[in-house]
This record gives sequence, structure tokens and C-alpha cells, in this order.
Amino acid sequence: MKFDTKQIAASLKKQIEDFLSDTSKKEVGSVVSVGDDIAAVYGLPGAMLGELLLFPGGHYGLVMNLSEDSIDCALLNGEGDIKEGDYVYRTKKVVEVPVGDALLGRVMGALGNPIDGKGEIITSSFRPVERVAPSIMRRQGIDTPLITGIRAIDAMIPIGRGQRELIIGDRQTGKTAIAIDAIVAQKDTGVKCIYCAIGQKTSSVAYLVDVLQKLGCLDYTCVVTASSSEPAPQLYLAPYSAMAMAEEWMEKGEDVLVVFDDLSKHAIAYRTLSLLLRRSPGREAYPGDIFYLHSRLLERACRLSAKEGGGSITALPIIETQEGDFSAYIPTNVISITDGQIYLNSDLFNSGHRPAIDSGLSVSRVGSNAQHPCMKKVGGGMKIDLASYQENLAFSQFGSDLDSDTRAILTHGGVLDAALVQKNRHPEKEEKQTIILYAVREGLFDEIAPHDIPSFLEGFYFYGSAAKPGLIRRIAETHDLDREAMAEIRELATDYLKEHQED
Repeated sequence: MKFDTKQIAASLKKQIEDFLSDTSKKEVGSVVSVGDDIAAVYGLPGAMLGELLLFPGGHYGLVMNLSEDSIDCALLNGEGDIKEGDYVYRTKKVVEVPVGDALLGRVMGALGNPIDGKGEIITSSFRPVERVAPSIMRRQGIDTPLITGIRAIDAMIPIGRGQRELIIGDRQTGKTAIAIDAIVAQKDTGVKCIYCAIGQKTSSVAYLVDVLQKLGCLDYTCVVTASSSEPAPQLYLAPYSAMAMAEEWMEKGEDVLVVFDDLSKHAIAYRTLSLLLRRSPGREAYPGDIFYLHSRLLERACRLSAKEGGGSITALPIIETQEGDFSAYIPTNVISITDGQIYLNSDLFNSGHRPAIDSGLSVSRVGSNAQHPCMKKVGGGMKIDLASYQENLAFSQFGSDLDSDTRAILTHGGVLDAALVQKNRHPEKEEKQTIILYAVREGLFDEIAPHDIPSFLEGFYFYGSAAKPGLIRRIAETHDLDREAMAEIRELATDYLKEHQED
């Protein structure tokens, strides 16, 4: 049998040319030890801090320590069946989360994975969770109010779009309630909202999601949660993921409100990770970079300049204190990072004063720059009036003989204090707050008993909206309170008092 050598040679040559070598270079290390959601890895000399490593079973680890002969990783999904000797691969990627409008109405885990049973989040946009805050030149001053619908805040402790306002107080004093009311108040304002739950019970988050859904807030809100049952690395990453989602909207020129509930648990989760990573403990066993943990998060909240689109992120971090001690380590750290704080007093809360805002210890460092003219006119001097009332109230307990001036201060202060009482989930529009607070500030309702004031004011506004709808519409459109409007409010108050007395 004869072979055609030329034909064989041509066939072999063609096979060699068609052969594609599917070889790729992979950097591989091995697990030295694993425990408490921390894995030590040998090898991978090119790994970077913050890089994701791939473990067997599809598990991912976040590089947090780089030593001479090993790498320490925080396992994002728990240990699973990872064991000593397993191979570990570099991904050359950092943690990214999905971003965009597809997130609205969804409940997600710390890594942006949907946990609400509504299927996959369809988006092609992703962002790294860690990012450098915008530079000073990219920002502009805060001069646009973010209305929370809470009289005490909008009048005395105003919050502007792009501000970082801390909500601080003991456990069970209404901190989350204020944040949720602020989210509810953003309905029909164009502000998108993110609620980030850190270390909360799953049942508590489910209840809040249900509340937001019933109030129609999920159309412009998304929820990021890392529950108390999740590994510490997820609690650590959750607020950074929420901030990355907010930055996508901000850089498109939109306004965003982000609530971090709460950063005390975030600090504890980071302390847990740091101790497991054998980092040196400092004060209260927190690591030395605990301040940087929150500063690099909250500094990303700002208002961009008009050249950058003019978008903003308003941050409402929550901190829990112990026995009212807001001079503790973590509270003072966050106070120094933010632009003011809303302090909730447990004594006020227990006495039934809701929201239990302590006007003396609460402050906004942006101040009246974040108020419309109408709120400036009704809110100016309110803190002084309340301080004078509380001082005289304490003094009056030691004696019964009071002069007429002191009695007038106590009467007016009692009515003003009662006017700041509001129900949860009932935020008010700016025009309603303006009309009510102007009438109270002018002393038009000083003859009403303080315990009757909340219901009386509701009736007064209902009466005013029917009698003078043009007044309310004018305040809503102009955001101002001119002399004519003031005269109309006085007239309304006089007429309503007459009707109330006749009844």
C-alpha cells in the first residue's frame, strides 16, 4: 500500500495550524488555616489589599491582611466546606455591587444579591464598594433643604441635601422612626432613598419593608441589609455597598437620601474582624483605624457642583449610646465626622414626648442655609424659647410664687413644646409646618392647654386648608411667608379660636 507523503504532510500541517492552545496563566495559592470566617492563604504574592479571592465551592474571600508569607481573607459567605490545603485563585477584581434604577423597590443583601424573592436584579451597571470621596473642587455648598416632615427638625435642626446629620440616642428612643419618617417625606420630591440595615433582626427589617410598601415608598426606595445572623464581613461591607449604589444616582445629577442603621453595630463588626485578623487592639479593643472606617464612608456624602451635575447624597447615620453617654469613643468619632446631630433623650421618650428630640444638645452645622425663608421666619429663636421654658420650668419646681413674666414664659413654652409632638409615619409638608408653627410662635394659642395642643393644631390646619386654600398654595409655591400671609394666619387663628370656644 502506497502512502502519499505530500498529502500526509499537508494534513499534519493543517492540523498544527488549526490547533489553538487554550492555556492561561492562573495564580494559585493554598489555604493554610480557616476558622471564624477568616482564612489564611499561602502564596499569591501578587494579591492586592481589597481583592477578591476565589475559594472552592464558589466562595469568595476579601483580602484584608498582607503578610510576608501569607494573606488573611475575610470569607464573605462563611466558611462552608473550605479546608486546609484547598487551592485559592486570584480574581484580580474588587467587590462590586449592582447599581441603577433596577434596584428601586428591592431588598438586597450586603453584596447586592436580591433576597426579596422577586427574582434577579436586571442591570448592566456595577460599581466598586470602596471609592475615594469627591474632592473639594467637585463639591458645592449646601443650600437646598431636605424636608423631613418633622417640625422640630425642619424648624430648629434643618438638614440640607448633601449634609451628614447624625441621629444619636439610647436604644428604643425612636432613632429609626425619625429616619423612616424622613424617607416617607421624600414622596413626590424626586429624592431616591436607601435604607441600610446593619446587624438588625430579619423580622425588624421585614416589618420596616412592609411599612414602606404600605405607605407607597418602595417606588423610590431600596433596602440593603446585613442581618445579625450574617457573617461579620457582610456587616462590614453593607454600608459601603449602599453608598456605592447612591453614588450612581448622585453622579447622574439626582438627589439621594441614605440611612445607616446603625453604625455602632458596624463598628462592632469591624472590631470583630480586626481581632480575628490579629490586628493590634486599641481603646475599647477597637483597632487604630476605627475613625477611618466611618470617615471614608461618610465623606462620600456631599453635594456635587453644577459642573458635575449637581447631584447629592444626604447621609443619616444612626449611633446607639449607652445610658445617654454620647461622649463615648464611637459616638464622638462620628459626631466629629458629621455636620451635626439629632440627640434623642430617653427621659423625654419615656414621658411620652415623641419625637424625643433634645433641642439643647441637637445641632445642625449647616443651619439656616438649609432652610427656605418661610421656615427661617418661624424657626428663628425657637431654640432660645424652649431653653428659656425648660430653665424656668426647673426653677418653678422650687417655689410657687411666680411673677407674671415667668408665668407667661411657662405658658408659651408649654404650648410650643407640645406643638413639636408628632405621630410616627405622619411627616408634614413645609406649608403645613409653617402655618402651624407661626401661629404657635406668635402666642395665638397660648390659652389652649398643652395636652390639647396636638389635636387642636390638626383641627386648625384642616380649618385653614378649607377656609384659605390660596394661602397654603402660595406658601408651597414661594416657600416664603410675607406680611399678607402672616395677617391671614392670624385671622385664621382668631376665627378658629372663636369656633373652638363656641363648641
